[in-house]
Amino acid sequence: MTAQIIDGKALAAEVRAEVAVRVAALRARGLQPTLAVILVGDNPASMTYVRHKGSDCESVGMRFVLDRYPADLAEAALLARIEALNADPSVHGMLVQLPLPKHIDTNKVIAAISPLKDADGFHVQSAGALMIGLPGFKPCTPYGCMRMLKAAGVDPKGKHAVVVGRSNIVGKPMALLLLQAHATVTICHSATPDLGAFTRQADILVAAVGRRRTITADMVKPGAAVIDVGMNQDEAGKLCGDVDFAGVREVAGSITPVPGGVGPMTRAMLLVNTVEAAERAAG
Repeated sequence: MTAQIIDGKALAAEVRAEVAVRVAALRARGLQPTLAVILVGDNPASMTYVRHKGSDCESVGMRFVLDRYPADLAEAALLARIEALNADPSVHGMLVQLPLPKHIDTNKVIAAISPLKDADGFHVQSAGALMIGLPGFKPCTPYGCMRMLKAAGVDPKGKHAVVVGRSNIVGKPMALLLLQAHATVTICHSATPDLGAFTRQADILVAAVGRRRTITADMVKPGAAVIDVGMNQDEAGKLCGDVDFAGVREVAGSITPVPGGVGPMTRAMLLVNTVEAAERAAG
């Protein structure tokens, strides 16, 4: 058995087409959905991500505003700029590209963003809403993962889902979204003894540890749906995930590739959050 490949690029194109329809409806009412991104410093990976976000916005008819600052920008100046964007009614979604330079407190910056414009879904109010099942913005990566499971025909209800990783951006919200979808959820992490004993029980396995090939074929239940959130480099400098794709593909029922899997979906769900913010603003 060779696993079904869950094509993130194709699915992201579908999501963008849906968003474009919603954007056009808002524009017909005289409202231009707008995403503002603040980039501090010149981290090459961050610059690439931001460029992709800009072209994604353009492709669906959204306005994209980029504020670029040098790495030595004072924290107070960044917070003041966020306040100005919070108060600007023409901006609907906003994010500060991470990571930030060491002298800036990331938690303070995220907390400064209006929960009504929290396109990344990282604000503590968004996290709280997710925790208790209220409407709010979902973090883009887990949100995209849920959409990928749906596209693969995998209903989490009654399934055992194992999430490897406990970050605030992926692991924890992923577990909550799976719980909301009526899965039984186990969270594993770096201090979990005998990781394979847990992953072999998973009908749905989400790998989000940031360490290449952590999940090997002998750690996967035959027929499981495997979502690989990892973005690492292999020995040859090529992009690879947390899952040993070649080996696991022979065991799993469905699997996301790296690249071309979760990455494009993360960006697509940013557009979904932004258009939703604009729709809420429009009433």
